[in-house]
Amino acid sequence: MSQPSKGLAALTLGAIGVVYGDIGTSPLYTVKEIFGESTGITLTHANILGAVSAIFWALMFVVSLKYVMLVLRADNKGEGGIMALLALASSAVHQHRAKTVLFGLGVFGAALFYGDSILTPAISVLSAVEGLSLITPKLTPYILPLSIAILIGLFYFQKKGTDKVGKLFGPIIVIWFLTLGIIGIWHIIKMPTILQAINPFYALQFLVDRGSGVFLAVGAVVLAITGAEALYADMGHFGRPAIRIAWTALVLPGLALNYFGQGALLLAHPEAVTNPFYLAFPESLLIPAVVLSTLATIIASQAVISGAYSITRQAIQLGFLPRMRILHTSAKESGQIYIPAINWALLIAVCLTVIAFKNSSAIAAAYGIAVTGTMLITSILTFFVVRNIWKYPLWIALGATGIFISLDILLLASCSVKFLKGGWFPIALAMILVVVMWTWREGRQILLSKIHEDDPKMDLFINNLENSDISIIDRTAAYLNASKDTVPQALLHNIKHNQVLHKTNLIITVTYADIPTVAAEERHSVKFLGKGFWQVSLNYGFMQAPDIPKALAECDIPGFTFDPFTTSYFVSREIIISGHGGAMAKWRDDMFSVMSRNAGSVVDYFNIPSNSVIELGSRVHI
Repeated sequence: MSQPSKGLAALTLGAIGVVYGDIGTSPLYTVKEIFGESTGITLTHANILGAVSAIFWALMFVVSLKYVMLVLRADNKGEGGIMALLALASSAVHQHRAKTVLFGLGVFGAALFYGDSILTPAISVLSAVEGLSLITPKLTPYILPLSIAILIGLFYFQKKGTDKVGKLFGPIIVIWFLTLGIIGIWHIIKMPTILQAINPFYALQFLVDRGSGVFLAVGAVVLAITGAEALYADMGHFGRPAIRIAWTALVLPGLALNYFGQGALLLAHPEAVTNPFYLAFPESLLIPAVVLSTLATIIASQAVISGAYSITRQAIQLGFLPRMRILHTSAKESGQIYIPAINWALLIAVCLTVIAFKNSSAIAAAYGIAVTGTMLITSILTFFVVRNIWKYPLWIALGATGIFISLDILLLASCSVKFLKGGWFPIALAMILVVVMWTWREGRQILLSKIHEDDPKMDLFINNLENSDISIIDRTAAYLNASKDTVPQALLHNIKHNQVLHKTNLIITVTYADIPTVAAEERHSVKFLGKGFWQVSLNYGFMQAPDIPKALAECDIPGFTFDPFTTSYFVSREIIISGHGGAMAKWRDDMFSVMSRNAGSVVDYFNIPSNSVIELGSRVHI
């Protein structure tokens, strides 16, 4: 085997473990929910064939055609995910209003993803542990506390990183999909009539026969495709070829065979409808099945938790969330990060969700809206990529994405039928997060304009130093400043209070491009301003971790060698004073003030050594 093929094999194994953990655990609850009490679908021969046919064609159409064939092509410098897609789609839109609408859609999609990150661990772990009640009803009271214990353990070990644990993910999920397929084949052989469900006519007839109840049926079928968004979100980690090979060679066959197998079981034993997944196993294999299912659901949960970390970092660097402490858990993989604040917030939310909903069937009502909402926004953003980035004619762009947008609207509408039964939860959560993210973005813009509105211009300031008698010390000062044209507040305060000026002054501005990564040769831009002042511009992509000392060491500044031991970093901390009559409502001003006070340290975020920092504060009215 050649080296490239070895690399592709390893990536494919990794993709199976991380990317497909979520969609791979859908057989645990999908068929059970289709024939659950909430849908009112009776267990007849025609309905079983129709339901299995609908699941199969949902996998083929939504996952294979939409995500694997189309959306995976819309990569942003090799990266995927809704924030990467937002940056790509908006890059070719120049009208302010249109760009604002796109950003609104993207932020709402990201907010829905957080809902998915809460609901996936809750429904996955609960549905796996519920298998205990089939072993013996005496274990039923332990399902809820055991599920919470597993979730607490899962979130606790996040700080250890997924570098070593991740190597186990692929083999376990391979065994999982092989098991799904083998169990499916076993039942198909005993009841080959189920193979008629390959004919899409049965799916169409199934939906038509539902009449006004079609939305309830579709809302249950959509559970089979939850996790499809992960194919796109994790593209940067594994690449398009590995994700496509994994889906075609193992994941799709395993899922399809298992769904057909569950259908065959129901044709032969309708009483198995109480839990067709676990009852498909021989009784002697029920305990190993519960153990394997629990492992698979933990891995599925790990995937969305890691995704929440990634989307948080992207949102921070695109200006939608305040700085947070970000820890890198792998020396080799920059994408493997841990954000304590997000981790513990997710744990609390997941445990509260499990306690409130109590079983996987109740959570399923809320789950679909989060998933289908994100899918719809992905389809809309993909249209702008096809039309404006790939430059296809309007009729092709509409043809390529219009049918998916229409289907996503149907899926979202179907899931919305259960709005009052739990579907409100991800929508309410998303709306709260959108308000938080938009308040932070708008508040930062207002704050920066207030800070710099009376600041002197940098060129005038340097010229006025000619007649100044300020003492000069033979050291280097680095000032962080959001504006390239004005004098940093920290510099003005330093001169005012300390009456000294450093011999070398680096005015550092950090910007984030709307691409995932910026090449090292494009990272630095240095301009001499005169009188010992240099303008240093550092440019990063939204998937990169900024490191100012490292960047300064790599800068080529004529006549200057960066010495970390003789460099002082001056940063300013603004104390926000909110009042009436501002650009935002008073309650949003107060929210922004609280977020600003609790934002992560700029020192930690930019990896600045804390013993070299001088922090100067100022009060700003907004």
